[in-house]
Amino acid sequence: MLASTSTDCGRQLLRTRKAMLPDAAEIHALIRAYSGDGTLLPRSFGDVCENIRDFVVAEQKGTIVGCGALHIYGPHLCEVRSIAVSPTSRGRGAGHKIVLALVQEARRHRIDSICLFTRIPEFFAHLGFGIGRREDLPDKIFKDCLACPRLHCCDEVPMIYGAAATHVAVRAGHSEQLVQIG
Repeated sequence: MLASTSTDCGRQLLRTRKAMLPDAAEIHALIRAYSGDGTLLPRSFGDVCENIRDFVVAEQKGTIVGCGALHIYGPHLCEVRSIAVSPTSRGRGAGHKIVLALVQEARRHRIDSICLFTRIPEFFAHLGFGIGRREDLPDKIFKDCLACPRLHCCDEVPMIYGAAATHVAVRAGHSEQLVQIG
């Protein structure tokens, strides 16, 4: 379940699967590589271990090249978080496959809406996420944002997929316009 495979002439190139505890060190290393500059929130090794069931990994030839997690707040909302792809594997579809696997997991749980915060909204817009509003995501704000050193100068864009998505950014040339949905 949740395993997705891409093949080329019968060879396995890239697949996603649910993470297992032995993957925790590699997941932690991927997250740590992006948390030093603030791209991702830091997570301790213990935190990764405690939440290993939330993670999906992307593997190429048996090597973990990316990870992501789905944090469930309740039946109304979950969050895609800790998306990290090794620098040598970027641009090869691992991030895309990880996010799609996490969306599939949210659907399996029948969760109404999926949120995330990002500095690369274009990537997630291609996967069906729309621009959201922070005030519509109090679960996320209380869990992570209040403790974040960037709380009052946050440069991340809230994005939503699913029932709570009320505003979607539509990229048209060099301008962005908001379109009301629903």
